[in-house]
Amino acid sequence: MAEFLKLKKSNCKNCYKCIRHCPVKSIRFSGNQAHIVKDECILCGRCFVVCPQNAKQIADSTEVVRTLMMGTDPVIASLAPSFIANYEGVGIESMREALKKIGFTDAEETAIGATMVKKEYERILEEGTQDVLISSACHSVNLLIQKYFPAELPFLADVKSPMQAHAADIKRRIPNAKVVFIGPCVAKKDEADYYKDVDAVLTFEELSDWFEKVRVTPEQKTDENPGSLTRLFPTPGGIIKTMDIGKFGYTFLSVDGVENCMAALRDIEAGKLQKCFIEMSACVGGCVGGPVMEKHSRSHLRGYLAVAEYAGKNDFEVEQPDPELLRKRFECIERNTTMPTEYEIMDIMRQMGKNKPADELNCGSCGYDTCRDKAIAIYQGKAEISMCLPFLKDRAENFSDTIIKNTPNGVFVLNENLEVQQINRAALRMMNIMRESDVLGEPVVRIMDPKLFMDVKRTGRGVSGMHVYLAEYDRYVDQTVIFDRESRILICIMRDVTDEETAREKKEEVNRQTIEIADKVVQNQMRIVQEIASLLGETAAETKIALTKLKESIADE
Repeated sequence: MAEFLKLKKSNCKNCYKCIRHCPVKSIRFSGNQAHIVKDECILCGRCFVVCPQNAKQIADSTEVVRTLMMGTDPVIASLAPSFIANYEGVGIESMREALKKIGFTDAEETAIGATMVKKEYERILEEGTQDVLISSACHSVNLLIQKYFPAELPFLADVKSPMQAHAADIKRRIPNAKVVFIGPCVAKKDEADYYKDVDAVLTFEELSDWFEKVRVTPEQKTDENPGSLTRLFPTPGGIIKTMDIGKFGYTFLSVDGVENCMAALRDIEAGKLQKCFIEMSACVGGCVGGPVMEKHSRSHLRGYLAVAEYAGKNDFEVEQPDPELLRKRFECIERNTTMPTEYEIMDIMRQMGKNKPADELNCGSCGYDTCRDKAIAIYQGKAEISMCLPFLKDRAENFSDTIIKNTPNGVFVLNENLEVQQINRAALRMMNIMRESDVLGEPVVRIMDPKLFMDVKRTGRGVSGMHVYLAEYDRYVDQTVIFDRESRILICIMRDVTDEETAREKKEEVNRQTIEIADKVVQNQMRIVQEIASLLGETAAETKIALTKLKESIADE
């Protein structure tokens, strides 16, 4: 299968919305990115429709068609009957004129091929050899059966789709013609690529972009010629509405939506349905609810009304081809998947934190219906353990709880009413509280002065490392208070610095005592010096007097 649904990696945000909506879970997650598993995908386009980041895109075939137009062969557009729902008020004649302006040789309605297909269905039913017959117009339904319900392949009508039948008719009538199908479906690109009946496929979105670039606007006008009943094909039950169901002796059922189609296929597999014709469409609302149309928020109801009003009362006049020319061979398409053993499933479940049945919440946030399905997807490399929301929540809570419970800092949380919501063991010890239940739900005033918390809540500005003495607990703490506006909670973190404060005070006391002792020593030393100086001064004076007298005595002599 060529890659017709692509991923814009830069846009994928790990929301898992695509896997939740994928009916066959054909999406693999790796490296925080979603990847489409091509051999499992049925190209229903649900991931394209629901992606909130527009990370899925349909491969553009505009250049392929332009290349066809550069050749000498005529290029004919086969326009899906749902075009009237996409281009409101624009009939086939107006669309033909617009398509010719951008380079098409001509344009016809795919409903011509639908007439041939409808008649072939009626021929098979008239033969009465098929117990159950499933319509084969929807390629996504065909892929669903080929890949996931191969036992039901004998019930799938071996008839070409209206697109293929119309392309073959065009090429029979117009030698060397190139046929481009235009419709609301991405699966048709794969059908054209695989069976080669059609040379290229454009979606309505691609055609509208082309019109816009070359400034061509289809004129809003209705057709004068009467339409065909087979224009109803893109509506729910539209195929059945075109058939004369009263003459075949079959029960006619219409099923739309992949999940409903799968349920019907399981009933067929179980032998619960007999002698019935089942019209199946992968899109809810039929082709008028196709992925390209739904992506742009068009109403199924309005689309149905537009098609119903445009449809005629009779069939197109066609030259019905030989049944063999409408034959389509369907083969089983193998999926490269391996199933884990029961032991391997249980081992993965344990890694996901699913140790007992009560742990299996089956919340569906990962996209899988059950935790067991998720475990199988992990084994097959399509999912990651981290996609489990309860697992991540528990792991985050356990991690944060472990930190809070084991940190030496006291931590408690208040709601916006300043009531205690959570408190750790360290805070209980600091404030001499026996049990956390003694304070949970109580106003913070029971344990601390609320003024600081009121100020932080009022201003929205937190405080960090505020040195506080808690007199009632005889403790010094460095207190940090944070207000989380989003969750409307206050978080208080207290680092007990009582020992540090006591050590500091002891050190200051030692320093004070040392200074006092030093002062006393200095004072004593000064006193001694002064005394010595005094004694020295007296001795010097006496010596001076004695020497003077001796000098005078010598002088007299």
